[in-house]
Amino acid sequence: MTEPNHDDYDEAEQPLAEQAGDFDAFFAEEVDKGERPRQPLTVCGKTYILPDSLPLMFTLSAERVQQSQSIDDVRKMLAPLFGRDALDDWADGGMTDRQFRIVLVYAAANVRTPGSLTMAGAARLHDEQETAKAEGKAAGPNRAARRSTSKGKKRRSSGKR
Repeated sequence: MTEPNHDDYDEAEQPLAEQAGDFDAFFAEEVDKGERPRQPLTVCGKTYILPDSLPLMFTLSAERVQQSQSIDDVRKMLAPLFGRDALDDWADGGMTDRQFRIVLVYAAANVRTPGSLTMAGAARLHDEQETAKAEGKAAGPNRAARRSTSKGKKRRSSGKR
């Protein structure tokens, strides 16, 4: 392993937080540099301002929700981005499952890079992902069908041993 070249790195020029290895102080300095732009999103008549980065609780909750059937887990997942009542507000507003998933695709992309994905683009991406999932599930029976038709046939020898 090579040692870092400290000749190009002058610690005196670095902020104190970085010199000390203080995570909290470092990120406090990062916030002082100014926030990234934030994307507004209107859903069921209410405007939300997406955060400038995905909260860790959203990411962790999203993983948990995939294995859970609890509506409270979905509420916990949405809370860091939209507040705890968002799911109920959206359901009361008539949101469908597809619309819900499109909002999540849109929000995740635009938190990372505001303005990077339109709602129409999020819908296309969602539909492409759903089609890919459906085709992936259909591949199993097709492969099995191909195998069953080849079982009666003898393999041809290549002549090599």
